[in-house]
Amino acid sequence: MSRSSVPIVSTAWVDEFAVRWGTAWNSHDPEQVLALLTDDIVYDDSAWPRTMHGKADVREFLEHSWRAFPDLTFELVAGPHVATDGPRAAYWWKAGATHRGPLDPPGIPATGRPIEFDGVDIHEYRDGKVAKLRIIFNMTDVAVQLGLVPEPGSGTEKVMVGMQKLRSRFTRS
Repeated sequence: MSRSSVPIVSTAWVDEFAVRWGTAWNSHDPEQVLALLTDDIVYDDSAWPRTMHGKADVREFLEHSWRAFPDLTFELVAGPHVATDGPRAAYWWKAGATHRGPLDPPGIPATGRPIEFDGVDIHEYRDGKVAKLRIIFNMTDVAVQLGLVPEPGSGTEKVMVGMQKLRSRFTRS
C-alpha cells in the first residue's frame, strides 16, 4: 500500500474521540469503554500480564482495575498527537487512584495507599474505534507508591541489592 493510500484520521475526529475515551474510562462503566473498541481489539497494557485479545479479555481487565482502584481517574496532559502515515494517535495522560481492593492477579491485598502516575496511550483506529491499543507507564513507580518495592536509594533497597549480589556469588560458585 502506498503512503498516499494509507487511511488516516483527522485531528478533529481524534480530538473528539479523546474526550469520549477519557469520559468512558472515568465513568467506570465497562460498556462505555468497550463500545469504543473493535470486537477483535488487541490491547497491551503495562498493568496486565498478557496482551488482551477481544472484548472479553478487556472486560476482565477493566473489572480487575476498578475493583482494585475504584476511584481511578485519568486526565489528558498532552495530545492527541495524530500520525500522518496511518490511522493512529498518541496521548500523554496522568492518573490517580487509591488502592482499595485486591490486585488479583497477582494476589496483592488492598494497601489503602494513593497512587499518581502518568503514561502514554497509542491507539490504532479502524471503523471509528480502537483496533490496537498499547498503554505504557512505569510499573515500578506504581509498585513503590503501593509499598511493594522499596524507594530507590533507600536502606531497604541497598539491603536487597546486597542480598542479590550475595546470591549471585553463591550461584556462580
